[in-house]
Amino acid sequence: MEPKHPADMSTPAGRDTSRLSPSVHGVPVLTVVAHPQLQRVGDRLLLEPLVTDGRPVSLSRNAPDFTRPGGLLSMPLGDPFISRTPVLFEPAPRGGVRVHVPGDSTQVRVAWEPLTGGREFSPEELSVGVPLVLADRVVLLLHRTSALQAPGPEDLGIVGQGEGIRQVRDDITRVADLSIPVLIRGETGTGKELVARAIHERGNRRDGPFVSVNLGALAKDLVSAELFGAQRGAFTGATRDREGFVRAAHGGTLFLDEVGEAPPEVQAALLRVLESGDVIPVGGHEPVRVDVRLVSATDADLESRIQQRLFKAPLLHRLAGFEIQMPPLRARREDIGPLFLHFARQELEATGEAGRLSSSEPRARPWLPADLAVRLVRYAWPGNVRQLRNVARQLVIGSRGMPHLRADARLEQTLDAEALPLPGTALAAPASPELAAPAPEAPEAKAARRKPSDVGEQELLEALRASSWDLKATADWLGIPRPSVYLLIDKSSLIRTARDLSPEEITRCYNECGGDLDQMVQRLEVSKRALQRRVRELGLGA
Repeated sequence: MEPKHPADMSTPAGRDTSRLSPSVHGVPVLTVVAHPQLQRVGDRLLLEPLVTDGRPVSLSRNAPDFTRPGGLLSMPLGDPFISRTPVLFEPAPRGGVRVHVPGDSTQVRVAWEPLTGGREFSPEELSVGVPLVLADRVVLLLHRTSALQAPGPEDLGIVGQGEGIRQVRDDITRVADLSIPVLIRGETGTGKELVARAIHERGNRRDGPFVSVNLGALAKDLVSAELFGAQRGAFTGATRDREGFVRAAHGGTLFLDEVGEAPPEVQAALLRVLESGDVIPVGGHEPVRVDVRLVSATDADLESRIQQRLFKAPLLHRLAGFEIQMPPLRARREDIGPLFLHFARQELEATGEAGRLSSSEPRARPWLPADLAVRLVRYAWPGNVRQLRNVARQLVIGSRGMPHLRADARLEQTLDAEALPLPGTALAAPASPELAAPAPEAPEAKAARRKPSDVGEQELLEALRASSWDLKATADWLGIPRPSVYLLIDKSSLIRTARDLSPEEITRCYNECGGDLDQMVQRLEVSKRALQRRVRELGLGA
C-alpha cells in the first residue's frame, strides 16, 4: 500500500473521532449512502480537521478510515474503481467545504452533475446534504452534524444515527421509567408508534399490555364505546358488554394515534381518565378504576385546533406531560441509506433472496445502483419512513431475479418530481424526452438569492398565493431553496399544510368543488401535490 499523505492522517488509528470537544459544533461529515459492499452503508467519516485546525482531508481508495457510529472497526472505502489519487476536502468561508478533484483522480459527480476541478459548498448546501457519486459506484452524503457523542448501547429498535433520531432515543430513555403521559409529535409516517412501543418496552409496565388505537380510523359514532367500553343495550347493536381499549390496557400502555381527531365528548372523557383514573362506559353510571399509561401522537397542530375550538387546551396540557418530536425523513437524509437497506433486507428475507446482501466481490456491480441511491437521498419523502418502506418493497419485488435493483420509469418520475435541489443549482436527473415530466411555468419575476430568515410570514403567504401554492415556484419567487419553503411553512402560524386538514374538511371541499383539485387548492390554500395525496388516501374520486 502506498504511503499516506499527511492529510490522510485525519483519523489516525486508535483515535476516537466519534467523541469530540463539546465546543465543536457543525462538523462536516461524509456518510456512505451506497457502496458495492452493502454492509458499509451508514459508515461515516468526520471531517474534523477542517474545523479544528483548518487542515484538508484527502479521500482515496485506501484512506482515511470510515467508521460505523458506535462500532469498533474502521475501514477505508476500498472500492477498486476509486483512484489512489485523493479527492481533497478543504475548509471554505463561513464553515463551508471546498471539494477539489485533481485531473487524475476519481470521477466525482454531484448528483448527476460532473464535478471538475473544484467547487465550494456553502453551509446552506451542507445543511441540505450534498450527494457525491464516486466512480459511479459509491455514493457519499456530504453534510453537517452536531451530534458528535458516541451512540448509546441500544438503538431501541429505531434505525438511524442522525442527530434528530439520537435526540428521540435520548428522550425515550429519559421518560420511559416514569408514569407521566407522553405526546409524540411529527408528520405522518415518521414512526411515532415505534417510539411509543420503545417507551413501553423500556418502562416499568413492559410486562403489561400495549394497546394501540388509531382514533382517525374509528367510526365517529362508536369512538366512545370503542375506547371506554359500553354496557349491553346502551345503543343499537350493543348485544353484550364491551370492555373498551382503555380497560384492555389496564396495567400497561395505551397508545392513541391521531389524538387530534378525537371528538369533543371523547376529549372530555380522556381528560377524566388522566385526572382521576376513572372510566365510565357508555350506558353506565358507575366509574371504573383503571391504571394505564397514556402515550399519544399527532401530526396536527393542536395549538391551532385549540384556537379553532376543535381541541381542549386542558387536554393538551395533560397529554403533553413530556413531548417527543419526530424529525421528518427529509431532515435526516444521512439515515436514508441504512433505513432503505433495513427495509430491503426484510423484503429479501420474505422472498428468500437474502443472500444478495452478503456479496463481498469487490468488482461486482452494485446491487443498489448509484443513480437510484441519489434519487432516494434527494427525494423529499412526504410520506416519510412509511413511504420509504413501501418504495423498498416495490423495488425489491419489482427486481426479483435481477442482479441489481431497477426502478421503472414511473417510480423514477415520482422520485425526481419532488427531489430536494441543492441551493442555487438545478440538478435534474437525466431523462429521455418522452419520459421527462413537464416543467412548471416560471413565475413572471424571480428574486435574487437571499437568506430564508429574511422572508416574513406574510411575504411567504403572498408568494404561495401568487404561485398557486406550487412550492417550487414559490421558492423561485422568493429566491430561496425549496427545502427552506418547507421549513418556513412548518414554522408559520398563518399557513396550514395538507396534513393539518381533517378528513371531513377535505371531503366537504371535494364535494363542493366537484372534485376540481385546482379549486380545492385555492379554497384550502395548501400545496396541490400534498392535497392530491390526501385526496387519494381518502379514496375520493376513486
